[in-house]
Amino acid sequence: MDLYCVMGNPVEHSRSPWIHARFAELTSQTLSYGRRLVPIGGFADAVAAFRADHSGTARGCNVTVPFKFDAAALAQHLTPRAALAHAINVISFRDDGIHGDNSDGIGLVNDITLHAGVPIAGSELLLLGAGGAAAGVLGPLLEAGPRRVVVANRTLAKAIALVQRHAALALQHHVSLEAQELHAVPGTFDVVVNATASSLAGGEVPVDGGVLKPGALAIDMMYGPAAAGFMAWARAHGAVPRDGLGMLVEQAAEAFETWRGVRPPTATVLAELRAIVDAK
Repeated sequence: MDLYCVMGNPVEHSRSPWIHARFAELTSQTLSYGRRLVPIGGFADAVAAFRADHSGTARGCNVTVPFKFDAAALAQHLTPRAALAHAINVISFRDDGIHGDNSDGIGLVNDITLHAGVPIAGSELLLLGAGGAAAGVLGPLLEAGPRRVVVANRTLAKAIALVQRHAALALQHHVSLEAQELHAVPGTFDVVVNATASSLAGGEVPVDGGVLKPGALAIDMMYGPAAAGFMAWARAHGAVPRDGLGMLVEQAAEAFETWRGVRPPTATVLAELRAIVDAK
């Protein structure tokens, strides 16, 4: 049986095993998908051990915090979007080595446009954060054709570096792309994406509510209790709040299609997962 897993620290909370098991059921695929807790600093060893423990059957893995940069450094082959992000969350084991992809950005774009029903094309979009999460989604967001994207970060230098790396892509898609400090974001936005660690750490939303246009979509890349504070902030300022559960399902679908060659029905799985999460 083909084996897959999600690697991270922490990882016990991950919904990925349930999602991929459900994808497999709905597409008549035979596979096994588990979790592997990876010691900090031990990602390369963990990947080697997974392959050694399951020689001939280990086919790939998803990568979650805090190892997406480590995974990119380990892979011998990167997709263009992974190379631009400098981070990967999808690993495939192939005859010519380890292949890496980043499905976070397209997962976010698909959730916003398909499940939330909000157009990105022509919009004004604010991306909060400039770390690995933001780096993973900025490229596909630019490709979706917003009119303007502002990357806001507590450390301006990091936002500037991320913007500079994506400047050619923004120019190609006729998107105005700029970097700002969190306390000095100019204008208001149709879509606000929280890619900072504030939700994970239980901190306050790191930007003023005045950045939200009335009825704007405010989406946190976290889900469950971690996203509750951001969603309450969005609701209090007249925005439409959304957590990262749809992004989670969509990025998983991209990985599943890469591995298995078939696209799973994400709307069905998202509805089922939403019911499970909301019931807790």
